[in-house]
Amino acid sequence: MRPDGLGLGVDLGTSGLRLAVVNAAGQLLASHDSAYPAAFTDPRGWQQGLQSLCHQLPADLRSAVVAMAVDGTSGTLLLCRSDGSLASGLLAAALPYHQACPERAETAAALVGEAGAHTPAASASGSLARALHLLDQAGAAAEPGPWLLRHQADWLMGWLLGNWRWGEEGNNLRLGWDQHQRRWMGRLADQPWSTALPEICPSGEPLGRLGGEAAAALGLPAACTVVAGSTDASAAVLAADLQAGDGAAVLGTTLVLKQFSDRPLQGPGLSCQRVAGRWLVGGASNAGAGVLRRFFSDEQLVELSRQIDPRRSSGLALRPLPRVGERFPIDDPRLEPQLEPRPVSDALYLQALLEGLAEIERAGWQRLEQLGAPPVQRVISLGGGARNPQWRALRQRLLGRPVINRPQCTAALGMARLALSAVTAR
Repeated sequence: MRPDGLGLGVDLGTSGLRLAVVNAAGQLLASHDSAYPAAFTDPRGWQQGLQSLCHQLPADLRSAVVAMAVDGTSGTLLLCRSDGSLASGLLAAALPYHQACPERAETAAALVGEAGAHTPAASASGSLARALHLLDQAGAAAEPGPWLLRHQADWLMGWLLGNWRWGEEGNNLRLGWDQHQRRWMGRLADQPWSTALPEICPSGEPLGRLGGEAAAALGLPAACTVVAGSTDASAAVLAADLQAGDGAAVLGTTLVLKQFSDRPLQGPGLSCQRVAGRWLVGGASNAGAGVLRRFFSDEQLVELSRQIDPRRSSGLALRPLPRVGERFPIDDPRLEPQLEPRPVSDALYLQALLEGLAEIERAGWQRLEQLGAPPVQRVISLGGGARNPQWRALRQRLLGRPVINRPQCTAALGMARLALSAVTAR
């Protein structure tokens, strides 16, 4: 590897894309972000957005990139063919992470069997339920296959490699991958459509060089190594460098809680994956900062937040879900939002929404502890919401523990460091 070789990380988040470049010391050299150029569920937008971000980098940085890795939203799933091409019409779109398929939950649970009964794959909110829905749709539409089932990060990683055979371990837990037995759960491998499942690789594994099409489109060296990435929340945690007793709250469009555990854990709506050789456990709520933008612009959020006294309660009890359905700390696809009553004061309403999010976070940390995770002594806040000091103070009061904001620790930064460490360790 070149001594001045750089690592490039790509984050496919809920609200947009971010790119980061780091040097051998892990220092951030460049960072760019943008909204998706197409609908979030359009895979071609992920590809086009990455091309646009790469070409914003100076040519000297691009020419020095020796490794790259991609993270994506956990659970966003699509159908493609062996060459990565998409179906037509509605089937060309991915099913987003938040779309539950209650009508497929019973079948999903039966497929993973008793051993997988308490895993996300058995849930209506899991990728397996979405996979069954997609396969049924493809059959009804008589679209020519054969099909592959790929998550967001895995599909883009396939384009980078020019080979769609792989699926990163953490991204496929909700599809039914058993990371302890290192096989697909229950009867999944025996299904007529089992060839649609990816070949699983661990996070941080170098998979090969950048394919010719991707190298030309991105302006990156053909010798660049593509490294298996992670889910978006886990990538942000890697950037945060958690210490013993720390938990990470990713305050993005959705609220994600993560912490390291000395043993794997299982439970409805719970994620548990090996990241950098350690068990990372947590859960993702459908609630988050995204619901705030339904009522307020970014400028209003800044101004109204300044009017909040985080030492005092709003006196309101809201459940700020963006739509019906929740994944964690309650796994209930029919759970209703509670967004009223709305007071006359916009600042008071914003405070009530923030308190509702803090209550979901409090219940989430409590749920993780009930399932066997160590008690969290300190919370590290990541994501866009970590720039809000009033929200930090409000959460600190309701959580009863120190809360530290680190908005600079992005998922893209975590992926860039992971990619470079994977090739320097060889």
